[in-house]
Amino acid sequence: MNDNSIFITGYAKLPHGITASSLYSVIVVGVVLDSKTGIVEDVDCSLVTSTAKKLIKDLVVGRNILDYDGIVELLTERYHGSARKALMSAFKIINEKYYNLCNQRDEEA
Repeated sequence: MNDNSIFITGYAKLPHGITASSLYSVIVVGVVLDSKTGIVEDVDCSLVTSTAKKLIKDLVVGRNILDYDGIVELLTERYHGSARKALMSAFKIINEKYYNLCNQRDEEA
């Protein structure tokens, strides 16, 4: 982390019938990113298995959160778990929060 690091979360409803939905009704994705560049420095999510959490981290850390289409493409190609749509929704919310934060910062400047 650096002096520009910020934390943003995104939530999405999980599909019924998967292990995570018996523990949580929503998935949460939290990212630490550089507020100046949008580069993801760290990520965690409420998926149940450590393997799934590690895969999400491997796919997203180092990417720009504004590259939502690229993140979706990676999730589509590499994550074949039942929570994929929920993950995409959570990342979309994070993307929108960061975009709005950037616009707010630009207006104040």
